[in-house]
Amino acid sequence: MALKTVWGETLDPGNVLPEYPRPQLVRGNWSSLNGSWDYAFTPAGHSEQPEAWDGKILVPFSPEAPLSGVERQLQPQEALWYRRTFSVSGLGPADAGRVLLHFGAVDQSCAVTVNGRPAGTHDGGYLPFSLDITDLLLPGQEQELVVRVLDGSDTTGASRGKQKLERGGIWYTAQSGIWQTVWLETVPPTWIQDVVMTPLASLDAADFTVYAGTAAGVDTGQVVAPGTVPDGNHSGIGADSAEIVVTADGVEVARGTTAPGEPLRLQVPRPRVWSPEDPFLYSVSVRLGQDTVQSYFGLRTFGVGRDGRGHQRLLLNGRPYFHAGVLDQGYWPDGLYTAPADAAMVHDIQTAKDLGFTMLRKHIKIEPLRWYYHCDRLGMLVWQDLVNGGLGNGRAPELLPLPGRGSRSDRRYAKFGRSDAAGRETFRREMRETVELLRSVPSLAMWVPFNEGWGQFDAAAIAAELRDLDPTRGIDHASGWHDQGAGDTKSLHVYAVHFHIRKRWQRDPRAIVLSEYGGFSLPVPGHTWNSKVFGYGKTLHSRQELERAFTELHRTQIEPAVGQGLAATVYTQLSDVEDEVNGLLTYDRKILKLDPGMVREVNAALVRGLSA
Repeated sequence: MALKTVWGETLDPGNVLPEYPRPQLVRGNWSSLNGSWDYAFTPAGHSEQPEAWDGKILVPFSPEAPLSGVERQLQPQEALWYRRTFSVSGLGPADAGRVLLHFGAVDQSCAVTVNGRPAGTHDGGYLPFSLDITDLLLPGQEQELVVRVLDGSDTTGASRGKQKLERGGIWYTAQSGIWQTVWLETVPPTWIQDVVMTPLASLDAADFTVYAGTAAGVDTGQVVAPGTVPDGNHSGIGADSAEIVVTADGVEVARGTTAPGEPLRLQVPRPRVWSPEDPFLYSVSVRLGQDTVQSYFGLRTFGVGRDGRGHQRLLLNGRPYFHAGVLDQGYWPDGLYTAPADAAMVHDIQTAKDLGFTMLRKHIKIEPLRWYYHCDRLGMLVWQDLVNGGLGNGRAPELLPLPGRGSRSDRRYAKFGRSDAAGRETFRREMRETVELLRSVPSLAMWVPFNEGWGQFDAAAIAAELRDLDPTRGIDHASGWHDQGAGDTKSLHVYAVHFHIRKRWQRDPRAIVLSEYGGFSLPVPGHTWNSKVFGYGKTLHSRQELERAFTELHRTQIEPAVGQGLAATVYTQLSDVEDEVNGLLTYDRKILKLDPGMVREVNAALVRGLSA
């Protein structure tokens, strides 16, 4: 019997992940397409819709996930097909505007048809996309939606994270297909495509830029021509200007208008800054012609600077702030990449916060936007890994086991599985799209483009490009291995050997971060995915042994290092994942392996060490 979470055990197939999926761009006219779809597997070369279907799949769970009801691995030589019907009658008349079809994420490549006609294609398994399907709809009828998916997983250079067809150890079950919410919404002929919100360094104002979409495509900066809004708009705000209203606890604090694509700076009186201790969010309402969306932002800044003892520290709102982090893989035993419920994501974030952690490092995965929303509102800093791929293992081996050593030029592309020029350009494109997707997330503090050489290439140039894309956040350009001297951090992974701050690290102009460590294994009978035991540190046999090892590691090695300049830590890891039993939580999230008060005190001691 498959290992399940409490949310998977109580899942209602008729009400799967019903929450609005885009918390920083909320509209009222929408409809979820999650639920039961037809599915079929065919040879990859089969391009015609199947005449017969294999059965039912519960979207948005991948066919490999137990909660999908399928539990079959999509192979590189196969295509996965989805089909369902839907109605637009409850969304408002299509002739009054446009009907958009949204996919949170489809792994890896897909082609979409509506009523037998092509609607669009998308490549990349971790990023959302939208299709304007208005002109494909049949009046007064049920509509047919078909999606065809191909996924080469680790047999190609595509971005894949920790997925592997031959899973085991640090590599997890490969998943495929639709794995985030699918939904419909109606918008006016000119609508709000995006709202970018950037707090100022002064922490008393923010810049807002509204981007407009039209039936002809996205308007990324040109003013929309006046007179395109139909009669019936009595707001006084036309499609040539956007009105932005900021409120705090229901009270208006700022208002202004601007043309689409033109930034508007709004001062915030008596500003209340965002932090993990006080995660205050301002509400934002944006109106463009007949379209209105609700959003939010937080006043906060990130940076790097020296403390009173000359150590480089990570800054939050201009002051040194210790990032006490934990590695978060974002896998679930019953849903794989897909959390079985919104409450399941909240549980992981809140558990980390209750244990005294101030940061989650989201490891080689982009989560649904609701995950970031919960980090924003609960007060949890985020280090965001980019999703890496590459040919073969996509990983250059560490030359020496000593922490901080083993740097080699990452222009030797074949050694890093990056000999494919098209794959390198795809990574850059997906990096740009990831930044655009998450740019306005208040809790996102650090970008991590590469991890341990996995698909790494030109890391210094990538860090510079990231800086141009987003100068407001830190960059950990090569987490753990193959440091190219760029970014804001000297990033170390240290397992199973003694850790101490070395003099040469203290001379580095960047902040020193221990971006992975710990990894003690403790299997809990009845709560393991299989009989294998894999971890990065000691394998222990009782809760008491784990607590002693955890406490001793921090007391003798990590706490002293904070006083010597260590600016952040990332303990491995939040939960068990398949063979890995080195989590603070079991894979089913039912057992916390350590005394919570003890973990809180350990993290509190790290924070105190920053100011000691």
